[in-house]
Amino acid sequence: LEQITIPLKDGIITHDSTFIGCKKLEHVDLVEKAVLRDTIDALILDEWRNDMDVEINAIDRSLPTAPAGDGFDEVGEKAQAVQLWIYSVLGKI
Repeated sequence: LEQITIPLKDGIITHDSTFIGCKKLEHVDLVEKAVLRDTIDALILDEWRNDMDVEINAIDRSLPTAPAGDGFDEVGEKAQAVQLWIYSVLGKI
């Protein structure tokens, strides 16, 4: 599993063990990316647009280095990274 496409919805990833063993998971696409892009483009201040662009793309920088876990004594951090990212993006909208 190298990438996932999910809606931007809090609680969509419910378990920290969701991506155990998914060492190659490095990219998240959003289902509503076009709508979100239109909303961001409509923001008046360049600073807000830039902040949102940075926030949306942050997951693709953090996932490659997040441990995937082995399923035994370690659940990994990829699911937690996605959960925190969703929370952060929603908090800025």
